[in-house]
Amino acid sequence: MKSIRILVATIILVAMGWVSSSKAQTLSTIYTFCLATNVDGNCVDGAFPQAIFEISPGLFLGSTEYGGVSNDGTAFLLTSAGSLTTIYQFNDHTGTQPQGCFQSINGVIQAVQANDGSFFGTTVDGGTGGSGTVARLTSQGTLTLVHQFSGSDGSDPRNLIKASDGNFYGDTAEGGSNGSGTVYRLTSAGTLTTIHNFAGLDGDIPTIDIQSSNDNQLYGSTQKGGTNNAGTIFKMTTAGTLTTLHSFNRITEGVFPTLTLQSGDNFYGTLIAGGTHGSGTVFQITSTGALTNLYQFSGPDGSEPIVLYMDADQTLYGVTASGGANGAGTAFKLTSQGTLTTLYSFCNDPDCTDGNNPSQFTLASDGKFYGVTVGGGFTNLNGGGTAFVLDAGVIVGSCTYGLNPTNAAFTATGGTGSFNVTSTNICPWAATNNESFITITSGTPGSGTGTVHYSVAPNTSASSLTGTITVAGETFTVTESGTTSSGCTFTLSKTSITLKAKGGKMTVSVKAKGTGCDWTASTTNSWITITSGSSGTGSGKVEFTVPGNTNTAALSGAITIAGDTYTVNQDAGGCTYKLSPKDGKLKDTGGTATIKVTPNLSDCDWTAVSNDSFITITSGASGTGKGTVTYSVPANATSNILTGSVAVAGQTFTVIQAGVKAK
Repeated sequence: MKSIRILVATIILVAMGWVSSSKAQTLSTIYTFCLATNVDGNCVDGAFPQAIFEISPGLFLGSTEYGGVSNDGTAFLLTSAGSLTTIYQFNDHTGTQPQGCFQSINGVIQAVQANDGSFFGTTVDGGTGGSGTVARLTSQGTLTLVHQFSGSDGSDPRNLIKASDGNFYGDTAEGGSNGSGTVYRLTSAGTLTTIHNFAGLDGDIPTIDIQSSNDNQLYGSTQKGGTNNAGTIFKMTTAGTLTTLHSFNRITEGVFPTLTLQSGDNFYGTLIAGGTHGSGTVFQITSTGALTNLYQFSGPDGSEPIVLYMDADQTLYGVTASGGANGAGTAFKLTSQGTLTTLYSFCNDPDCTDGNNPSQFTLASDGKFYGVTVGGGFTNLNGGGTAFVLDAGVIVGSCTYGLNPTNAAFTATGGTGSFNVTSTNICPWAATNNESFITITSGTPGSGTGTVHYSVAPNTSASSLTGTITVAGETFTVTESGTTSSGCTFTLSKTSITLKAKGGKMTVSVKAKGTGCDWTASTTNSWITITSGSSGTGSGKVEFTVPGNTNTAALSGAITIAGDTYTVNQDAGGCTYKLSPKDGKLKDTGGTATIKVTPNLSDCDWTAVSNDSFITITSGASGTGKGTVTYSVPANATSNILTGSVAVAGQTFTVIQAGVKAK
């Protein structure tokens, strides 16, 4: 197994310059791991915590890498007051070292949460194949293995994100057809499709870090591989088409990159080692691959940086896993002008009761950071690590919030629903249920953009009900009709449909019998859009649209109409592209020309990259659906014919330029 340890990180925006702390911030240890061991010497409550994240105000879910009954790690709940409950003990049959269970999204550490409130995560080994698993864990401690890796489909799974198409996308650090790791798509039902096998030159040990809010492509990094074997940054369509944005140089830039944050067209990340001082760097990279090194750590200011949050003033907060005044890591903040302030140097007392080597923290709904260290603790007896709270005086600035939609109506039978939350400056928020007939099932707390899922219990009274959910002062209203209807039955014109890959617009009729028969239609599948008929009284119809399926796997979803399930299946798709003309021929005087790109589906993403220096793409470097690439060629002063190419949508477009004719 590769020995490189992948560090999970979140966000960055830094420049040059460092000053030591003039006033340390308040840090308190709220829990110390491994206070007791069993007869086998294992830490009963776990050891080496990897991450914690807030699942409701003041309540955190986390994991440990070791400890527990089998010394294979634990999952736990921890309150902000420091009360810990172990909810699951991992063992060799269900995967060990669950350090990948919790993933960084939108600037805060969160789990990948399903619509039913359970959490999807990974274990880096274990399972029947011994190559790791994807698992579903409830906050009550029920664990279900969703997929068990065998090696041929990948090994050592790490990161997992939930994408806008409703599927999960993840990576394996090893395995696959070339042994260099994979990227895969996973449905919530457990169907896994490998969409890319890394081969070394395009990277080795991949991680999927972000789905871009601009182009919906997956952005990630590889810890090794690339042209210099020092790691890469890449982007990839959800169909698996990969574009390498940058291959790092281990001497001048650093090694072991990780992306952490998107801000507009820029992405930010860290190199945990290397650089001028050998202690790691932070960098900015655009979606087209222009890279800028922003800050280089030197050791006294920390080493192995992991930046985790950006406030309203674009000040960054993070930790370094080592280095600092005591060599045990630091917590720091860094302004966008490059001024670094050490907020806390860990192992600040003789027995390291504050812990050492911090691995993560997350901004909670109370405006404080909660995090973990992988070593140290009370009297440092067993060095099992700590959980801590750091009040760093975070400036959340001017936060504005929005809800979409702002209300929903249900019949007396109740049901489930969801709404989106948006905020500026990655501001934190929490959803509060104000009525007993409404239950929030997942999605709170959060920061930036997120989704709150809820359920509405049946109304057994004749009176209608009105309730609210409050998010950061914004109100979402739920109304539920009373049981005033009489003898209502509903019949759908059909119960399922299978669509071609190109999608389309469809209609389902609802026939109602009875008096005052109200009904609603809703779906939790993001690729199905109800365009009309989300509610009605008596007979009516529901109209919905499905976009083209750019995936190579078939899709299956559902619409709940009047309490009945209407199944929507869509054939496997995948993108194919036609280029026109087939090649380009230019005179010796040069000039500009165009390439028309025509995909089979309107949702197909594509990119265009020049493979030769004399060809410059002036517009249309990327697109979705039909589009045009414009390129230019300068005058050819020689008598030689020049031949080059442009890579467009995975195809090679040849450009031939005539030479100067002899006079």
